[in-house]
Amino acid sequence: MTAGPDASINIPNPGFEKTRTIYIAGAGIAGMTMALSLAMFGIRVVVLEQTPQIQTEGAGLQISPNARKILNELGLNEALEGLGFATREIDIYPFRRPTPLISLKMGDAMESVFGAPYMVIHRSDLSNILFSACQRHANIEFQFSVRSFDMQAHQKGLSLTVENRDGSVHNTRPYAFVGADGVHSMTRTKILAGPDAQYSNYIAWRALIPSSMLKDHFNLNNTSLMWGPGFHTIAYPHPKRHVVNIAMFTKEKLTKKPSPQTVLTPDVPKAGFACTRTKAIINAAEGGWKKWPLYAAQTSQWYKGPVGLIGDAAHAMLPYQAQGAAMAIEDVGVLAPLLAKTNDATKAFATYQSIRQSRVKRIVKTSASNGRIYHMEWPFSIFRDIVVSVQGPTAHLQRLAWIYGYETPKLQQTSP
Repeated sequence: MTAGPDASINIPNPGFEKTRTIYIAGAGIAGMTMALSLAMFGIRVVVLEQTPQIQTEGAGLQISPNARKILNELGLNEALEGLGFATREIDIYPFRRPTPLISLKMGDAMESVFGAPYMVIHRSDLSNILFSACQRHANIEFQFSVRSFDMQAHQKGLSLTVENRDGSVHNTRPYAFVGADGVHSMTRTKILAGPDAQYSNYIAWRALIPSSMLKDHFNLNNTSLMWGPGFHTIAYPHPKRHVVNIAMFTKEKLTKKPSPQTVLTPDVPKAGFACTRTKAIINAAEGGWKKWPLYAAQTSQWYKGPVGLIGDAAHAMLPYQAQGAAMAIEDVGVLAPLLAKTNDATKAFATYQSIRQSRVKRIVKTSASNGRIYHMEWPFSIFRDIVVSVQGPTAHLQRLAWIYGYETPKLQQTSP
C-alpha cells in the first residue's frame, strides 16, 4: 500500500527493555540512516562493515522530497544544505537538439508542493554526513573489517556469530538483525536463502568533470537529461566541488560477471557521437570514466523471523527514476519506529513488508519503463517528445506526486 499523510499503524504498548540491541549489516546510506534513526529511539546499534572504513565509492545521488523529509527529521537538514545542491530545473534534451525541449520545474516548485527540495549531493558527502551524525551517538558502534556473519533464530530469540578478518569471533544475542548490505547482500542470499542479484544488461559510465569545461554546454544551475537512440545521459553539478557529475547509460550483454573498472572511453552507440553535447562530455572527461554494471535484485521475502532487509538488499532497481537511495531512506522511516516501539521484531518486519512492498514494486516498474522511454529510436522518439512538450513544465509535480509526496505512516500505540 502507499501510505498517505494520514496513514497510521496501531501497535501494542510494548514497555520493552532499554538495553535492546539491533545489529545492522552494511555501513552504506541505508545502514547508517537506519543506525541513526534507531539510536534516536534509544536503541543500542552495532553496524557491521566488511571494509576497513566507510566507503565513498560512486559519484552523485539524487535525494527527492520524500527522502529529504526523513533525513531532516534525523537532524541533518543543515548539513545537507551545506553540501547538497537544490537543482532549479531539469533540462530535457532530445537527441542532437541544441536547446532543451522543456525545463521541468524543480527547486522552489518542489519545496512548495512537497515540503522539501529536490537535492543532488556527492555520495561521499552524504556518507560523511551520516557517519558524523552516527559518531555523535554513544549507542552506535561500528565494527569494520568483518569477514562474515551467521545467525540462528530460536525460541529464546536470535543468536549471532560475527567473524572478523583478523580471525577473531564473537557471539551475541541481538533483538533483531537488519541486512542493509546492498545489491549483493549476504543477508538476502545466505541468511534468508534469497536470490542472487541479476545483471540488468545496462552499464552506467560515470565521470566527474570540472564545471569550467562544461559551462558552455549546460546550464549549471540545472540538471540536464539527454535522450538518445539506445542510450541516455544525465548531468548535474556539485557546486561545492566545482565538478559536474556525468552518468551515461547504455545496454551491453556480458558473458562473464561484470565488475566496476576504469575505462578510457565509454562504449556509446555510434549514433551518440553525432550529438555535439555528447562529444563534448566525452572529450572533457579525458578518459576518466568508471564502468559500472547495473544489477537488480528483487525478492518477495524481505524478512524471516527477527531478520530483515532494507534498501538494495531487498529491492535494488534501475536508477532511471533516481529513487534507489530514496527508497532505502523510506524503508528506514517505516521500519525503525516499528523495531523501536514493538516487542516482537518478527511482527515489526512483517508490518514493514506489508507497507513497503507494493510501493517499491511500482517504483521498480516505473524506473524500468523510463529506461525504455529515454532510449527510444526514431520515429517513436518523435511522439515521445511531442507528449513531453505538451504536458508542460509542471505536469510532473502532479504525475509524480505519488512518489515525492509520500509520508511514512504514523504509529499509534494501543493498550495490550
